[in-house]
Amino acid sequence: MKTYTILFAIVFLMHLVTLVNLTLFSGEWNGIALWLSTGLFIVAVYYFGIEFRVRKRLEKEESGKGAG
Repeated sequence: MKTYTILFAIVFLMHLVTLVNLTLFSGEWNGIALWLSTGLFIVAVYYFGIEFRVRKRLEKEESGKGAG
């Protein structure tokens, strides 16, 4: 699965948590919604960091092969 698809899905879930909290619970579960959104954000940042390091490593390897 592509990186942007996974990150878009996580952002979608973050907005869904907020929407459900406001519409179904009238904002009564703000703490839980904030906790879930923060957790999803941390997962997204972690996943982005992994993908960024892999892509950077691959670019470095490709540039090294072309020079030699």
